[in-house]
Amino acid sequence: MSNTPHTLAEEFPGQTEAIHNLKVSDMHFAKLLLAYDEVNDEIHRAETRIAPVSASAESDLRKKRLHIKDLISQALHR
Repeated sequence: MSNTPHTLAEEFPGQTEAIHNLKVSDMHFAKLLLAYDEVNDEIHRAETRIAPVSASAESDLRKKRLHIKDLISQALHR
């Protein structure tokens, strides 16, 4: 989805190369990236009312995205 906020390039500026290198060398990290993008897209669809969800469900999605982002950050800082 174009113009989706919170892309990983925005969330981790200057780390595009490190993200790419981990993506191709670490299957678990690659799965984290896919999970992040899926949840981020779900949140964007909910926010734009393309696929509305309850406030509670949207909050849960945001928590899930934050958790995945934390895991990505940890991997980048190893």
